[in-house]
Amino acid sequence: MTGTPRFSAEELQAARDRVVPDVAAGGLSVLLCGINPGLMTAATGHHFARPGNRFWPVLHLSGLTPRRLAPAEQDELLAYGLGITNVVARATARADELSAEEYREGGRILTEKVERLAPRWLAVVGVTAYRTAFGEKKAAIGPQERTIGATRIWALPNPSGLNAHWTAESMAEEFARLREAAGLPDRRAAA
Repeated sequence: MTGTPRFSAEELQAARDRVVPDVAAGGLSVLLCGINPGLMTAATGHHFARPGNRFWPVLHLSGLTPRRLAPAEQDELLAYGLGITNVVARATARADELSAEEYREGGRILTEKVERLAPRWLAVVGVTAYRTAFGEKKAAIGPQERTIGATRIWALPNPSGLNAHWTAESMAEEFARLREAAGLPDRRAAA
């Protein structure tokens, strides 16, 4: 794995409002959907790049990847039938900088993207973001009733280090439930 690049405070602030390209293709098994890019993600161009974020370790612990990938290796996800997008495209220092209107508009844009790409599952990484973007105030972690065309939806816990209610292990269990529902193999066994 490569180390995390170092950025000055000014360089990180300059990344504010940047858009990070999706890692996506048509017909994926699971399109993972973050809330929005953080400044480290925007500065590097790699999703979930902040060192304290547990996304990459949890993907491996859940069996979705055969080893822990570094953010710079994000394009390898496509070979596993996985992709990454965001509810809101613009980068911020914190998700609480986003307005409810941005979430709703993000949900509309995300719906169009899912209709075009047609993944089997859309996995929104952050149940609060899912609730706001799709107007599902009572949504809980797990599979949702709502679908987008034939695409099923799963709300996953947010892997941010700020989400202290979930450990990496308990998050990995939920990600593994999604992996099993999507019919994907436990890739740790292949490593």
